[in-house]
Amino acid sequence: MSEVSKGLENVFIKTTSLTYIDGEAGILRYGGYDINDLVENCEYEEIIHLMLFGDLPSASQLQKIKEKINESYNVPYQVFEVLEKLPQDADAVGMLETAFSMLSSFYNYPWKKDENKWRAIEIIAKTSTLVSNIYRIKEGMKPRLPELSDSYARTFLETAFSRRPSDEEVKAMNATLIIYADHEVPASTTAALVTASTLSDMYSCMVSALAALKGPLHGGAAEATFEQLKEIGDESKVEEWFDKKIIKEKNRLMGFGHRVYKTYDPRAKIFKKYAEEIAKTPEAKKYLRIATKLEELGIKHFAEKRIYPNVDFYSGIVFYSLGFPEYMYTTLFALSRVLGWLAHIIEYVEEQHRLIRPRALYVGPIKRDFVPLKYRE
Repeated sequence: MSEVSKGLENVFIKTTSLTYIDGEAGILRYGGYDINDLVENCEYEEIIHLMLFGDLPSASQLQKIKEKINESYNVPYQVFEVLEKLPQDADAVGMLETAFSMLSSFYNYPWKKDENKWRAIEIIAKTSTLVSNIYRIKEGMKPRLPELSDSYARTFLETAFSRRPSDEEVKAMNATLIIYADHEVPASTTAALVTASTLSDMYSCMVSALAALKGPLHGGAAEATFEQLKEIGDESKVEEWFDKKIIKEKNRLMGFGHRVYKTYDPRAKIFKKYAEEIAKTPEAKKYLRIATKLEELGIKHFAEKRIYPNVDFYSGIVFYSLGFPEYMYTTLFALSRVLGWLAHIIEYVEEQHRLIRPRALYVGPIKRDFVPLKYRE
């Protein structure tokens, strides 16, 4: 008899040379390069080249990537007009879905092997413009196009906040972009792959990915984790909160546990380091102290079950310290992950394309005799 793999757990849907994960050892590599080395030594633009073209770029190749990004930031004004007309409390990821859906009408390019990767870079650039302006619109500011710089991370922060960010902020934003860039085929990437398998356009694939990312069990986890820290309120209340909410009421400890990792998520370690470096205000330091104490309790309680902090446990503190409100956290995830989505769909369409059409195992009645409506009770 056929078996159903719930959640598609341990079902392989493609081969990839993009991202390697060893969940037992806590290893994450992009194209063979360790995530720690990439975060400490690379600009996000180098990771774009690595993911799309297969290796870290030379100086001239990196310059070409940056030039392509700088010439692709523009977004049609009609998109901003629509975003400004959405409700003030509209979901930020939903706003990004709306924008991408509109762009699929402006840039409905067919798949072409010699153009796909450069089209992807255009989308990555426009995503920066969209995400920064979604923040601006929700904060009551007017949209603005980016002022060009030699850094994708710097340009994004400058556009969002209308100020020159510090080198420390740029470094933290750059690290965030690299950390979230890809993670094999979670729900959002799978959704993008299903859409790409029909040969729908890249922007429509991004809409599918965003719809899956929006949920609190995926991209929304950082927001939910930070809400948890706010609910606790003070480090002196961590133990009381943990005993009541986690032990007695058996609620889920957000930011803990991962489908793949059975040890400490390597991305969480990096985010913790940056949280410690960038948390400067009294409030940010308070949240860091709460998170640190909560981590200790969580590991003490869950380590035997091999449940440890994941990427979302400390990322919210980094986002908060950069100046972003909670409603932007999932959208910031998308800003980075759009690279992974695009790299995976290009890899799939160009190298192993087949329409994704799974089956469902039928468990209902095999055959019933039809009864006309007038004879049914």
